Amino acid sequence: MSAPATELDLRLDLGLQHAVLPLTVPGFLKAVTARFGPRVALRFEGHDLRYDELAREARALAGALLSAGVERGDRVAILVSNRPEWATAFFGAALVGAIVVPVNTFATPEEREYILRHADARLLLMQRHLAGRDFVAELLTRHPELEEDSDAARRLSALPELHRIVCISSEPLPAAIEPWGDFLTAEPSEAWATRVDERADALTPEDPSLLIYTSGTTDLPKGVLHSQKAAVIQSWRFAEILDLHEDDIVLTAQPFFWTAGISMSLGATLAAGAKLLLQETFDAEAALDCAERERATTVHAWVHQEKAMAEHPSARGRDFGPLHRVEFDSPLAPLAGLERDVWGIHASYGMTETFTLVSALPTWASAKDRTGNSGVALPGMEIRIVHPETGEACPVGERGEIIVRGVTLMQGYWKVPAQDVFDGEGFFHTSDGGYLDSEGRLHWEGRLSGIIKTGGANVSPLEVEKAAADQPAVRAAIAVGVPHPTLGEAIVLCLVPTAGHRVDEASLRATLKRRLAAYKVPKHLVVVSESEAPTTGTQKLRADALRELAQERLIAGRVEIAGHVYGE
Repeated sequence: MSAPATELDLRLDLGLQHAVLPLTVPGFLKAVTARFGPRVALRFEGHDLRYDELAREARALAGALLSAGVERGDRVAILVSNRPEWATAFFGAALVGAIVVPVNTFATPEEREYILRHADARLLLMQRHLAGRDFVAELLTRHPELEEDSDAARRLSALPELHRIVCISSEPLPAAIEPWGDFLTAEPSEAWATRVDERADALTPEDPSLLIYTSGTTDLPKGVLHSQKAAVIQSWRFAEILDLHEDDIVLTAQPFFWTAGISMSLGATLAAGAKLLLQETFDAEAALDCAERERATTVHAWVHQEKAMAEHPSARGRDFGPLHRVEFDSPLAPLAGLERDVWGIHASYGMTETFTLVSALPTWASAKDRTGNSGVALPGMEIRIVHPETGEACPVGERGEIIVRGVTLMQGYWKVPAQDVFDGEGFFHTSDGGYLDSEGRLHWEGRLSGIIKTGGANVSPLEVEKAAADQPAVRAAIAVGVPHPTLGEAIVLCLVPTAGHRVDEASLRATLKRRLAAYKVPKHLVVVSESEAPTTGTQKLRADALRELAQERLIAGRVEIAGHVYGE
């Protein structure tokens, strides 16, 4: 007998112990709850949430969403940090068939407003305070009518589809913003439990589930629409590829608003029945304290975060005996006493558009096999290398553009016609360069486009340039990414002053910090005179030449960026 439409036999593909795995988000939650119900799923600020409690709270939130009139396909935005409420909001919205819109907590008020408007978000679930910011105060600055009018959320001209705002807060809230606890205790309809089950059971793996915003080749973020099965398949996959087990204790610094946080941190940990340690923001000492106190076996953090932890004055002398799932070349490896390279995730390649991994080797593959490549295409995924201009297939070993298609590829960009996203065969052209070797292993060699990959995030150069372009002293601005050992690339903004003007770097930095999310702010500014600015035949600034010039300036000046001194 064939598997039901909501399930897929993945034994041969993934090597998982369970033959039939559900491929909808509600099905995933039901499966892990049935297997691991009394075990601790999440630990946050000393409080535990078991698997069965997570499911129960998600169902309560689903009932509240039904009472609020949320329909299947409505967009529910989540502006919450890595705390249990993010997970209950995600699963609760999924149970009623809503499309979850994770909102970047680093986003500026302008960026956040664009996401909510572009996504046509119907309901916003948020928290008030995070890392010194007051998200409610930021909303009131743009929409003061929320303060006094209890129905104002329904009448915001800038957000015409938004009907309700719900907030986690220990302080009194404006009239139009509902406390989280009141929202959850609102009396649902008598048949809400049945309706939740009906909504959840009606979902298929192909139904939309998540709308995730990421920087693209324009200055505005793109909404990446994913199916139910994308996040779920990658959660099951990561559990296996990472070799996670029930007794594992995972500490993550990956935010849940990106695909890695959803599938690699949250999803994979739940798939394995393990425990996930949550912290709202990354702090090196706090992360060290947590890893040592909780006996963490696994740490998910960006390389620069691992470096900050390893170099913290309190790092030496701590007991990290259980920690064994970190890269051998990680700064944390010596602290954990790792003596051999027996585990690693570096042999992989992916992006938001494919909900993380397209290719990978299992973390337990030999160090030799995992070195110098990005793994092989995962089951259900297909990778081709084509000439970036002609689109013709490249032979084995020849560098070209990486194009992909398969089971976790996005359904498309929100509000963008499919023909503008995929080619005639359904492939997505990544703008990444690389080649396939004779054994089918992918070798990624960097971006063909100007997108900057820094600290695990994509940043559009145009977005950074636009933030600086209206300054009177700036005639032109070009943002480039220069190689960095821990960030991947560091953002450097090259500036050509307006004739007769001098760029006030301190003032410009302050402007950029107001207009850009923190991770998008350039790490260094390079002022280039009109006479030395490299241009094309049509007098356009050449980004490639400016990148080289920026690197030369960094080396000559022994400039330090995030702990790395260029020229040393």
